[in-house]
Amino acid sequence: MIVVVDNRELVTSGYQSLFAREGVSTATFHSSEFRDWVETAPDADISAVEAFLLGDFDERAGCPRVIRSRSTAPMIALSESRNLDGTLDLFAAGVDDVVAKPVHVKEILARVGAIRRRENAETTRTVVGEICVYQDGRDAEVAGKAMALPRRERRILEYLVANRGRRVSKQQLFNAIYGIFDENVEENVIESHISKLRKKLKMRLGYDPVSSKRYLGYGIGVE
Repeated sequence: MIVVVDNRELVTSGYQSLFAREGVSTATFHSSEFRDWVETAPDADISAVEAFLLGDFDERAGCPRVIRSRSTAPMIALSESRNLDGTLDLFAAGVDDVVAKPVHVKEILARVGAIRRRENAETTRTVVGEICVYQDGRDAEVAGKAMALPRRERRILEYLVANRGRRVSKQQLFNAIYGIFDENVEENVIESHISKLRKKLKMRLGYDPVSSKRYLGYGIGVE
């Protein structure tokens, strides 16, 4: 999920629509609401955020400090014009990247991926049993072979592997895949995605690596 912060509804709704076309969920905030949300949102909601996209608003310079108190997700600031002093101020405030508008959402996603790869330079992959998940955009490997998955099934697998050794709830998975404010999708759709993913993994491995317990959730590498 990408969090977009801007005081102009036209901007936030525009990005929400554009990211949706790329299969990426978003949550949008007015700057007056954003700080309160970051400080009070449940950990499950914060952990679902893949990146923060900060538009042009007066309180922006204070956002990185607030965000970093809860999240390590990449922060990208949007610049309305090319201004060296303004760009330097934003980097000094703690953002990870500054992008001049107009910019395509695919470029934003590519920049988010690049930031995450730099941060995970020492751990570009995570291995759990016969499953290997990469942080650089490559397909996961299962039983030594690449496995191409639909975006949402792939994101579920990545989320489960990232949280290996512990269980995650259906709500946590839903938040990570669809965003915390998507009221147009039923939470139970996650069960369908997980069922399809588990069948594919079982066909490749000969067993189901995902365990589930009622009321506790799903997990990989969990007894």
